[in-house]
Amino acid sequence: MLTQPLLDKLSALRLAGFREALLEQREQPHYADLPFEERLALLVDREWTRRENNRLHRRLKAARFHESACVEDLDLSPSRGLDRRQILELAECQWVQYHLNVIVLGPTGAGKTYLACALGQAACRHDFSVRYLRTSRLLEDLTHAHADGSYPKLLHALARVDLLILDDWLRDPLNTPHTRDLLEVLDDRYGRRSTLLAGQVPVDQWHSRFPDPTLADALLDRIVHNAYRLELRGESQRKTRSPLAMMNT
Repeated sequence: MLTQPLLDKLSALRLAGFREALLEQREQPHYADLPFEERLALLVDREWTRRENNRLHRRLKAARFHESACVEDLDLSPSRGLDRRQILELAECQWVQYHLNVIVLGPTGAGKTYLACALGQAACRHDFSVRYLRTSRLLEDLTHAHADGSYPKLLHALARVDLLILDDWLRDPLNTPHTRDLLEVLDDRYGRRSTLLAGQVPVDQWHSRFPDPTLADALLDRIVHNAYRLELRGESQRKTRSPLAMMNT
């Protein structure tokens, strides 16, 4: 018979999975036929799984993804312009381990955000910390941080994230202070962390989007040369997945 003090101690030790599995073994007689080591292993496995699931939930919550996306649900048909082997390789997240970057390009509605979030979710599943931000929101946060004195703290927080996803990259015009701020962020991450940039503007047009050529050279040098490039094609996914489009098929 299990005593209440034992259950109370498991609760006090925050071994909720272990406690739940122990009660389950008590209610199901067939567990009695297993050796002690096997029963103990099942209890430990339940607790380990519970903790891993909780860790993943915390990483996903902290990432603040714009879309709930996963690699398994990606449309990898040839018309989309994606190489299945490359996507599956990126989903293993060795590029994050080696502090490389990814650039996702494509027209409006091509699925850039979904792909970025799917790769971010894969990184969370591989125990990396991730943060998703629209570039405009990041620049707003940096501007406010200058004003309230929290700029160094924000830079430090961004530098610690294993994978930083910046969506809508270069969508809006940049001024010189914004360019300096982006350079600070990316300089802290170069060779130490990974960054994923998603946007519509082709890479060969990036330099002209920055107001200061010298800052542009420095910034792009920290992004482009160690980055995988993914270029999406096809019709807008918002159009093809629209309820109206589905009703008319």
